[in-house]
Amino acid sequence: MQHRHLNRKQYFYELSNTAREFYMEYLATYITLTSETCILEIGCGEGGNLLPFAEKGCRVTGMDICQVRINEARTFFAQCHQRGTFICKDFLLADKTTNDEERYDLILVHDVIEHIAPSCKREFFLHVKGFLRVRGIVFFGFPVWQNPFGGHQQISVGLTSKLPFVHLMPKPIYRTMLKLSGNTSDTINELIDIRASRMTIEHFEQLTLETGYTICRRMLWLINPHYKQKFHINPRRLWAFFANIRFLRNFYTTSAWYLLRLS
Repeated sequence: MQHRHLNRKQYFYELSNTAREFYMEYLATYITLTSETCILEIGCGEGGNLLPFAEKGCRVTGMDICQVRINEARTFFAQCHQRGTFICKDFLLADKTTNDEERYDLILVHDVIEHIAPSCKREFFLHVKGFLRVRGIVFFGFPVWQNPFGGHQQISVGLTSKLPFVHLMPKPIYRTMLKLSGNTSDTINELIDIRASRMTIEHFEQLTLETGYTICRRMLWLINPHYKQKFHINPRRLWAFFANIRFLRNFYTTSAWYLLRLS
């Protein structure tokens, strides 16, 4: 497991730096950030992605199922002298609203959809619609399953944390390798759950169409922008030719970004 996964304050600032440098530019054509802009992040963790938006004066709200992460978000925002509302709740159990004024101009869903159980993914997409303003934007970002570390195996310990594509091994072999590498039962179960809830480019785009969204923008990354913070490697987009090779593109797309609107 990398040190940043244990040092949550470091992780908070790394996420905020990536959001400040890359997310805002990616969103700029589709939304103007003002003090009236309402933003929700689903699965906000300790809130790092939201910090640059709060610094711009936006009204930010983070929701996460983990109380520890919500407590950290409140602490880190207070230390940065920024305002944010943080709610501990399972998003799928959160009440929708029929009042457009209570909805959000921008919803962030980053590194979350690949954790949602397969049976709940369609419900998740539909539930998001109940929080989005009529002309709002949803930003989805996720690691594509077949990419070298698409199984989140970097959160494990030992040899498996460093082996690219190990998550693509047959499940019994993968589980055995995780165990032999010294991982706890909780970590093994988490990684096996991620294996079951994996997300590909084709599946994501199918879900958007089935649930009534329009894809405004798509960007596939050969080198994930967050790698600049993690490994000091400059990001690189996929060339259009390779980005359009169905199925094969999943193996070399380290991160997929989408902006969606309601159809």
